[in-house]
Amino acid sequence: MSKRILIIDDEENIRRMTRLTLEAAGYEVGEASDGSQGLEAFGDGSKWNAVLLDQRMPGMDGLETLRHIKDHNPSARVIMATAYASIELAVDAMKLGATDFVRKPMTPEILRNAVAAALSKQPLLSSAVPPTSSPVAEKVPAAPLIQAITMNGFTIVESEGAWNAPDERRYTVQSPGGENYDVLVQIDEEAVGYVERMIGRRLPPENSFWTVQAQNLLSDYLWNEGKVPPRGRLIVKDIGRDELPVAARW
Repeated sequence: MSKRILIIDDEENIRRMTRLTLEAAGYEVGEASDGSQGLEAFGDGSKWNAVLLDQRMPGMDGLETLRHIKDHNPSARVIMATAYASIELAVDAMKLGATDFVRKPMTPEILRNAVAAALSKQPLLSSAVPPTSSPVAEKVPAAPLIQAITMNGFTIVESEGAWNAPDERRYTVQSPGGENYDVLVQIDEEAVGYVERMIGRRLPPENSFWTVQAQNLLSDYLWNEGKVPPRGRLIVKDIGRDELPVAARW
């Protein structure tokens, strides 16, 4: 029996292209043009194997719709889609139980991969942790909020205790097809020195501030490129000025 996917998106052309892509891949597809219609179509969720949900919609936005979907069916697989991403928004969506977080506009390959990856995973239950009040809320000193983030079908898992050196962070990235890749993110000494000059004290490479920077860099790469970094390596080189007040409070 074909898997059934519900698309909730206020843009008709996006719904049409998404429908055509998924139907060509053998899925049955339903549509809704906003959050309220989406919740009505979703019902108790028993008729749908996954939901592709737009974040930015008039009225009820994607996070609020996701929260209601999870209230109706905690095991629902929901793929959030947006052109306006941030790590904070992805974390909020994951905490509410989203299965994946994909970038718009999606290529057919990324769309098919994200749906296939979501269907292959165990349904996620929301963690009942309230999201931040805004997707662009100011970052505060903290360890990564969740163990794994999924973007464009790629799941990032931090490899705890696997550092070979204080200036390294190691991750396992699982591709949409289920393959695991080791990724090393190195903290560049010039970046450490720049932060020290700007805030007047040193945050050594082993500081958790750099762990957050490393995870953000890897997440941004997977979000923008939709692939694993070449040779499995990235380097934290540039620190934005908006990160300096965060570093100063760390």
